[in-house]
Amino acid sequence: MASMKNTLVCVTGASAGIGAACADAFARAGSRLLLTARRTQRLEALARRLAGEHGVEVRTAALDVRDRDAVERVFASLPEEWRAIDVLVNNAGLSRGLDKLHEGKIQDWEEMIDTNVKGLLYVTRAVLPGMVRRDSGHVINIGSVAGHATYPGGNVYCASKFAVTALGRALKMDLLGTHVRVSSVDPGLVQTEFSEVRFRGDAERAAKVYADTVPLRPEDVAEAVVWCATRPPHVNVNELVLMPVYQASVTMVHRPG
Repeated sequence: MASMKNTLVCVTGASAGIGAACADAFARAGSRLLLTARRTQRLEALARRLAGEHGVEVRTAALDVRDRDAVERVFASLPEEWRAIDVLVNNAGLSRGLDKLHEGKIQDWEEMIDTNVKGLLYVTRAVLPGMVRRDSGHVINIGSVAGHATYPGGNVYCASKFAVTALGRALKMDLLGTHVRVSSVDPGLVQTEFSEVRFRGDAERAAKVYADTVPLRPEDVAEAVVWCATRPPHVNVNELVLMPVYQASVTMVHRPG
């Protein structure tokens, strides 16, 4: 396994869920961390904990990846020692609702597309040129099984994750001949705030998504992300699909109770 000590890792959407778990996993591996998110109080608390527990350098930035100007400003204003990002984890993303397309809320569509697709593009565009110049780096997108198959009510969310899958594959072609790697880690059912966000704070409805089964934990996904990042330099993990044992497809989940 390649060493991650002092490697500079940037994680978007790092204040909770898979993003926070990735930050923790890379901190345990000795990486320096550049963490961004909208919820600054959570982000700062996480940064303090990781620095205290693991003795790593952590820098934070309040960032909504949907805001192109803010993305450009945050990355352009980094001190020199924080600019050479080795690993970019494009984690920021969300889902809204399960409406049929003809009943869908356009505001929900825009929020998903602006975050999951355009936000990923903005951040990658800000970070990737430096990787290409240095001929070194790794872009790891957090995709989804929803980027491989659709499900009822998932129309625009699935479309956004299919876009992430396509962008990762196209980016691999764009970078052919360089030493910059591109990976996508695509989890199935993971117990995070994802469903609570989808249902706009309806905790009872969100809990039913994970009831009577054994979903993945954020830490499971984070371990897969670190595994991708620690392969030998000549190895690229293109796509890694990760599902709980009790899930067989996007829609098939065993619930033994």
